[in-house]
Amino acid sequence: QVQLVESGGGWVQPGGSLRLSCQASGFTFGFYAMHWYRQAPGKEREVVASITSAGSRTDYAEDVKGRFAISRDNNKNTVYLQMNSLKPEDTAVYYCNPEDVLWARISRVRYWGQGTQVIVSS
Repeated sequence: QVQLVESGGGWVQPGGSLRLSCQASGFTFGFYAMHWYRQAPGKEREVVASITSAGSRTDYAEDVKGRFAISRDNNKNTVYLQMNSLKPEDTAVYYCNPEDVLWARISRVRYWGQGTQVIVSS
């Protein structure tokens, strides 16, 4: 069974930094691109960062470019999100998830982990 365990969230002041981790299991991690998503209260879940299977390319939502950095360690089956210069509007629950093709290949509905809460306030 696919397992996704996010950690590293917490409370930070505006301008602060936080590093999130996502430990994955139950699939061949190094074969799939990974995404970080976030969902703020009352809002739709959105993609904030993506990384290819080997970590050679990354992509970011416009409002986090220059502030967030996604990376991965395939030997540890872990993807990271370094968040700098945090703003109150970054407050959300953050989730990791593999690319769509994994779920199609294993004939399963996308599974979401519990996520990790990030609160940015003064």
